[in-house]
Amino acid sequence: MRLRNLVRPISILALVLGLTGPALAADPVFPPSSRFGFDPPSDMVSSKRFSGLERLEGGATVSVVELPANAFADLETNFTDENLKAQGFVVSSRQAIKVAGDVDAVLFTGEQPALESAGTPTIKKWMLLVGDPTVTGIIIAQATPDAATEETMKRLLTGIHIRPALSLEQQVAALPFRIGNEAGFRPVRVLAGNSVLLTQGTKDEMLGLEQPILVLAQAVQPPPATEQRDAFARAALYSNQTMKDFVIERAQSYRQNGVDWHEIVARAVDTASSTPVVISQTIRFAPDGYLRAVGVVKAENREGVLAKFREVVDSVQLR
Repeated sequence: MRLRNLVRPISILALVLGLTGPALAADPVFPPSSRFGFDPPSDMVSSKRFSGLERLEGGATVSVVELPANAFADLETNFTDENLKAQGFVVSSRQAIKVAGDVDAVLFTGEQPALESAGTPTIKKWMLLVGDPTVTGIIIAQATPDAATEETMKRLLTGIHIRPALSLEQQVAALPFRIGNEAGFRPVRVLAGNSVLLTQGTKDEMLGLEQPILVLAQAVQPPPATEQRDAFARAALYSNQTMKDFVIERAQSYRQNGVDWHEIVARAVDTASSTPVVISQTIRFAPDGYLRAVGVVKAENREGVLAKFREVVDSVQLR
């Protein structure tokens, strides 16, 4: 089993920050759509950039990855010191504990070694692997050397709260954007609290792209400069590893309702099924981030569907 495939979201979510702050808040803080909540310092809030928490003034992050309940046993076995070291986490201790009442968990303590070539310091690191009967959690906290004590970080992680699964409607309502016109599509799944998968049709599980799909994802990070947006959009399109043999039909930047947009329509082949498809990628840029929409439909069914993709995208309002 490849550990990298299991913990790929970790490398995206993990940030070099620390943790200090005043007294704990009275009510648990749950990142949007997350099953896992925390009792953080009052100056620590749900992040808009990833699923987890971060301090408003910098200096702290806790990231959350949620997996199916049956993932816990495999992860517990494969999170060896050697495997974690290969991921940049040198473990100094591990401890089997109970959290949230009587839920099995493993607490890892260690560090991310300094990279002299990059000029980065050694980072203190903690990871909590949670095995609730209904969900597996990977909770990661990181701190720069003088930002937090061992006791503070352990208390934050081991005091975790677990709530019942949210309904799909609740997860959609917690997204950082609102869809004004679904144009015949319907939500199927919310991902990481900032993206949603929609489809046109009755099936929730689709093999061979039986139904058109549309993914909307909000990113809160500095957008590329105007002159770099076409290259940025093309790179984002080509990064889709489930597709191959891309042929761009059109790519254009435009301005609509005072907002900068970029749109690509391309042909490709679905790698898993060898099905010819058409992809529509639309990116709406904002000063502090961007919304990316990717729609995929079988090439033989493209008639009218691309226009429906645009109806949905044009109706999205940021919260």
